[in-house]
Amino acid sequence: MTKRRLLLLCLIAIAVGGFFLSGADQLLTLETLKAEQVRFQAWLADDPLTVVGGFFALYVAMAALSLPGAALLTLLGGALFGFGWGLVLISFASGLGATLAALIARTLARAPLERRFASQLERVNAGIRREGAFYLFTLRLIPLFPFFVINLVMGLTRMRLLTFYWVSQLGMLPGTAVYVNAGRELGDLESLAGILSPGLIVSFALVGLFPWLAKGMVGLVKRRRLAQRFTRPARFDHDLVVIGGGSAGLVASYIAAAVKAKVALVERDRLGGDCLNTGCVPSKALIRAARAATEVRRAPRYGVEAGEPAVDFAAVMAHVRGAIREVEPHDSRERYEGLGVEVVAGEARLDDPWRIRVRESADGTAEAASERVITARQVIIASGASPWVPPLPGIESIEVLTSDNLWQLETLPERLLVLGGGPIGCELGQSFARLGSRVSLVEMGGQLLPREDQEAAAEVEMRLRDEGIELCLNSRALRVVTQDGGHALEVESGESVTTLPFDRLLVAVGRRANVAGMGLEELGVETGPGGTLAVDETLRSVLPNVWACGDVAGPFQLTHAAAHQAWYATVNALFGELRRFRVGYRALPAVTFTDPEVARVGLNEREAAERGIAVEVTRYSLAELDRAIADGQREGFVKVLTVPGRDRLLGATLVGAGAGEMLAEFTLAMTHGIGLNKLLGTVHPYPTRSEAVKATAGVWKNAHKPERLLGWLARYFAWRRGEGRAPDRRSASQDMTDKEEGR
Repeated sequence: MTKRRLLLLCLIAIAVGGFFLSGADQLLTLETLKAEQVRFQAWLADDPLTVVGGFFALYVAMAALSLPGAALLTLLGGALFGFGWGLVLISFASGLGATLAALIARTLARAPLERRFASQLERVNAGIRREGAFYLFTLRLIPLFPFFVINLVMGLTRMRLLTFYWVSQLGMLPGTAVYVNAGRELGDLESLAGILSPGLIVSFALVGLFPWLAKGMVGLVKRRRLAQRFTRPARFDHDLVVIGGGSAGLVASYIAAAVKAKVALVERDRLGGDCLNTGCVPSKALIRAARAATEVRRAPRYGVEAGEPAVDFAAVMAHVRGAIREVEPHDSRERYEGLGVEVVAGEARLDDPWRIRVRESADGTAEAASERVITARQVIIASGASPWVPPLPGIESIEVLTSDNLWQLETLPERLLVLGGGPIGCELGQSFARLGSRVSLVEMGGQLLPREDQEAAAEVEMRLRDEGIELCLNSRALRVVTQDGGHALEVESGESVTTLPFDRLLVAVGRRANVAGMGLEELGVETGPGGTLAVDETLRSVLPNVWACGDVAGPFQLTHAAAHQAWYATVNALFGELRRFRVGYRALPAVTFTDPEVARVGLNEREAAERGIAVEVTRYSLAELDRAIADGQREGFVKVLTVPGRDRLLGATLVGAGAGEMLAEFTLAMTHGIGLNKLLGTVHPYPTRSEAVKATAGVWKNAHKPERLLGWLARYFAWRRGEGRAPDRRSASQDMTDKEEGR
């Protein structure tokens, strides 16, 4: 405990102890107030400022310290100052006192609780950020909830104190008014129970519940109104229609078919979506080819001379397309039709919440297209996202490369300019540089991989620079210009403007959800940041039977995140009448496949600092790992975030060769609540990179070894060795006699 907290706790203990030891709690009774009412009135008449100021200060202090008697003071205020001035005075005093009570609870207990229950409180604080003021207001309206408990509990959350103050003052006003008004008849009151009659308590409860009921009714009416614009079909063709055949859509269709629901999957392009055709599979195939070229260049460090590799770029791209063909059957029409899914090739548009109009095309041409309407009880939107190209002046004059069309290249660009320093930009930029392009990379921010810790990004930055990539950080793209018969990008960095020539421009600055032309806007389905569909924690849109998952829903544009969401969307759509599940992302892993790889699950240090979550950081350098030494790949580290003083994982960041594979063990641990002690007790094969997980747990354990117990053990073993015992005082002659006698 810090000195500030200890001092505050001592002052509070003294104040509370003084209150009870002085007998003040015995004086604050209804009988005492009634007996002394005349004297209080005389004091007010003689010295109004002192009485008003003293009353205000006393009320604030009692509310701040959560002492009993606030209700009696409210009665006294009504008796002394009348309804109007009494209500104003007590309203501000109670609001200020409640805020101080919340501040005291926050100062004394929030940090320790957040260290111990970080993940649970993170969910609570997420709810507070969304609807904390609304929730607090409804609690304040119901006097059945002790206000001092509300003060203390809300103080432990991350609600802004200003918000807490004004909501509390407003919410407590009706109850305060009742007590102040009752205080005007103080002499006639027989008990506090007489103030809040059963009927009045029920009235307050209804008032407090009204905002929640109203909110629910508004949502229900809004959904009903949207639904009433259309005629609900008497029967349905399908239980579920999934729009989009990427990772999310395929998983949703698979799950629905597995539970024997009748499901249709509509895809306008190729099954497999971005992951198979333009994302994960081709990019990893390209990365592997580029790494092979680098391994040849680095072979001399192992005593192997191979010379500079000759890169056949057309053959590299053939390898990429071959990888797509090999994986393609996993996502094929034939496979999913065999599972019981009706696969429909065409563009989908919602006529209403239950009718999906599909423009089908058997051969992919507009001339051969026909339309059909499919009806379904539930609809899942999994239409994915597309690369976003910023509207830079002059960019319309060139053919821009993106992660979508990059795979059609047959010639290696001599000069490649990459716009964007996120995972896609770094992965592809490094790959092309290794294959022989001169690569420049422009990033608006101050570091690559802006979502990662600075330390992790620095490792990637150092490697990219070592491999000859020109990095332009803190640089803003201005325009595309013509230069020496070619093209260049004007870039602003600080007060200077530089020109970067290129043969091809690869834009990797983000992706936008595919929602246009689906009729969603006309149905009232709103969009959020990045064009993603607005959905709740169960992935349901404003329409009760329309759901979304994958890139179109956000917030993570990752294949495994899409599959993760697809389970929730499908189960909630099919079985939501019985129970709906909230999607969670606490143990969602992410990997950037640069060299070195950057892998993460849960919180990193940057996010923990932004959210004000106290963490303990344990770091292990891969330079100490035997397998890394043997492989000659010693770069990188493992960094684990835990609850301070405990082995419970809050997050892990790994940088180095094979980081993505090592991450799985930490992801499993976070998902199932396995702590570092159990990871340390798990046998790992030697020598492997997975030993870095155990070694990191060992570093944590060493920092938490029981020093006092070890001290006692040291003394015990010293005693066993005979150290510190009195020396044997027998004489040398006695020793000789013993030998002669054979003793």
